[in-house]
Amino acid sequence: MDAASLSLLLSEQGWALLTALPPYDEQRVMALSTRLQAEGLDPALVAAALTQSRLRARARTKFGDFADGMLFTPAGLEQATRLPVAAHHARRYLAAGLTRVADLTTGIGADAMALAGVGIQVLAVDLDEVTAAVATVNLRHFPEAQVRHGDGLQLDLTAEGVDGVYADPARRSAAGRRSWEPTDWTPPLDALLALRDRVPAVGLKLGPGLPHRLVPDGALAQWVSVDGDVVEVGLWFGPLAPEGPGRSALVLRDGRAHTLAGGTDDDERPPVGAVGTYLYEPDGAVIRAGLVGTVAQGLNGRLLDPTIAYVTADRLVPSDVATTYRVLDDLPFGVKRLRTYLRERGVGRLTVKKRGTAVTPEQLRGQLDLRGDAEATVVLTRVGGSQRVLLVEPVADPTAATTGRSDPAASGGEPEEP
Repeated sequence: MDAASLSLLLSEQGWALLTALPPYDEQRVMALSTRLQAEGLDPALVAAALTQSRLRARARTKFGDFADGMLFTPAGLEQATRLPVAAHHARRYLAAGLTRVADLTTGIGADAMALAGVGIQVLAVDLDEVTAAVATVNLRHFPEAQVRHGDGLQLDLTAEGVDGVYADPARRSAAGRRSWEPTDWTPPLDALLALRDRVPAVGLKLGPGLPHRLVPDGALAQWVSVDGDVVEVGLWFGPLAPEGPGRSALVLRDGRAHTLAGGTDDDERPPVGAVGTYLYEPDGAVIRAGLVGTVAQGLNGRLLDPTIAYVTADRLVPSDVATTYRVLDDLPFGVKRLRTYLRERGVGRLTVKKRGTAVTPEQLRGQLDLRGDAEATVVLTRVGGSQRVLLVEPVADPTAATTGRSDPAASGGEPEEP
């Protein structure tokens, strides 16, 4: 969005048009555009309004109903924090007793909204003038928030009365490509870390692919997932990290939050062993945080392979940070063998999960030529260095699950030859 488009949208006519637009429908947008222009509306205004309508529709996954009253830029929406995650950020600042936070890279204002929503005074700054104007619109209902156009690193934090800092640096090189070189970021990582000399309470949001080697000393690094999608890693310092330094995972699922902590590079490696009665698939945030071993210890379980993030156990232990499956069968991998096995059971719909194998699920389904009305889930993975297929079923209510693997012959088929 450029300044001219923003000016059109903020006019009385522009805002009225945005409010009146029907829910965005890609199939009807051309006809709607033609009709609106035929009614005498400025084509530039129509284009800007329909672009905002499309962005608002996309933004609902991050902001829910709040999206309908917000403005967005494409880049700002892409980098914006999801509102439930921003709320957790804000709670850290609130729990630390902070009263005035500088959001140095506010973007469209998502985190500033969450901070102001819990009563914290926010000084929101962005280098881009249009983006700062968009943030001003989005923060219009929050008297606790003040938006400025400028370089957040140039703020006199002491004179501004700031006792907490937050930043979400853009992680792209000069060529526009995503980069894990901290000197490429805007602002650079070293410049942000240097702020701790003036304000110990510093929080940084980075991409979830952050290598562990780039986690600064003294930081609590917390990887965050939302309904299975790993969305970020937060680096928290000083009073924002009462847990102390290390690695942790925050799993937000079905509106509930679950935290797993305790990760350091010195963690004891979990044992590796045979397939048990239950299989656990740790959440992606747990895997990124390097806490699969912590999950295995909590389940009194073991890994199927030292390089694969599947945990197995003989007894059922409910877990908030891993998906639980009951293992029904364990077979050596082979397309012909698996095809025969599934046909004997009338499986026509198959969910394929995989780790540690080059097999492509879509290609495998075509090779299996599935027929029947039954559904099944298989896990393709390595066990003890060998490729295996595990037939599993999700345990929706772990406390009600039965134990013991089913006998293949008891389910209507002969045991497979090795």
